[in-house]
Amino acid sequence: MHETEPETRELQTLIDASLGRSTAHLQSIITGERSLTAEQLTRVLTGMCVLVVSTVTAKGEPRVSAVDGHFLHGRWVFGTARGAAKARHLSARPAASVAHVRGEELGVFVHGTVEELVSADGSTHPDWPPIHEYLRGFYGDFYGDTDWNDVVYYRLRPIWMTVYATEPDRLLAQAS
Repeated sequence: MHETEPETRELQTLIDASLGRSTAHLQSIITGERSLTAEQLTRVLTGMCVLVVSTVTAKGEPRVSAVDGHFLHGRWVFGTARGAAKARHLSARPAASVAHVRGEELGVFVHGTVEELVSADGSTHPDWPPIHEYLRGFYGDFYGDTDWNDVVYYRLRPIWMTVYATEPDRLLAQAS
């Protein structure tokens, strides 16, 4: 858990508002007993989580791919090679959707806009230093073995987020 109390409150507000703006069908699926609170979610989303990232081509065609995702301060952080198609898509059209799914147990679905944390010219977002240290701590020696000038890191600023959990108590017990 990396979230502060204000970040957790903001995340809860986002989750509640998103579900409130959702269709009746989605609201019938994601109920109080089949979801997680923001605080519970931050306990479950630790370490690296595989994300499916959805981008759009210049022709408006959807594309999906998987990346390592890290949930930090209530937002997903992920990276890819600067030459990857998703990096070109996100550079031109920064709107994206991501999903983290663990079988039928957990689904976290987010829509938002990405922000680049490290620009091609080497300039960094003010929040990059602690994120960089987290990633270095997580990946260890492997992190230093890569040419990170060829990697672009993004943070997804969410505008909509829902959480589905079939057995919240089980997920929380596994997270402890």
